[in-house]
Amino acid sequence: MAKAAAKKTAATAPSVERRPALAGQEFSATGVTLAVLPPAERISLRAPEASVAALSKALGVTLPRKPKTSAAKAGRTALWLGPDEWLVIDEAAKDPLADCAKLTVLHSAVGISHRNVAISVTGPAAAATINSGCPQDLSPDAFPVGAASRTILGKVEIMLLRTAADAFRVECWRSFSDYVFTFLSEAAGDAAA
Repeated sequence: MAKAAAKKTAATAPSVERRPALAGQEFSATGVTLAVLPPAERISLRAPEASVAALSKALGVTLPRKPKTSAAKAGRTALWLGPDEWLVIDEAAKDPLADCAKLTVLHSAVGISHRNVAISVTGPAAAATINSGCPQDLSPDAFPVGAASRTILGKVEIMLLRTAADAFRVECWRSFSDYVFTFLSEAAGDAAA
C-alpha cells in the first residue's frame, strides 16, 4: 500500500524547473529592439583604494576609478557605482566571486548572479526609449560608449551601460524585470511613433 501511494505521489508531483526571468521575451519597434540577455555571473564588489590593484589583477579587468565609467576585458565588465563600489559582470562563464575569494586584501564580494536580469536596448531610438523613464542625459557627449551609471527607470533602480553608440545594457533586479521590460516595450513603441 505504501509503494502504491508513493508511486501515485511521484506521478502527480509538480516538476521544478529553474527558468530565467523573461525567458525568450523580445520586442522590436521601428528603430529599437529589446532582448533579454543570457544569464551571467555577477558580483557586487566593495573595496578600499588600497585593494583595487590586487582585485583588478585577480579579476583580469582594471576596476574603473572615475564616476560614470566602466572597463571590459575578455567577457568581463566592471561598472563604477561609487568611490569604493563596482558591479562586475562575467559573460564568459567564469566565476568572479571565486577569483576574489583567493585574495587576502580587504574587500567584500557578494554573488548576485541570480538577483539581476539584463536587457539590451539597441537601435537608433534606444536612447529615446530609455529616456522616456530615465532622467540620465544619454547624449553621446554626456554618456559616451563605456559610460555606466546607477540610475532609475520609471520607479525602479537600474544600472545602465552604454555598449555602443546605439546600444545599452539595462541591469535590474529580477523582481522588477517584468516592469522594466514592459516599460521599455511601451516606451519603444512611443519612440517609434
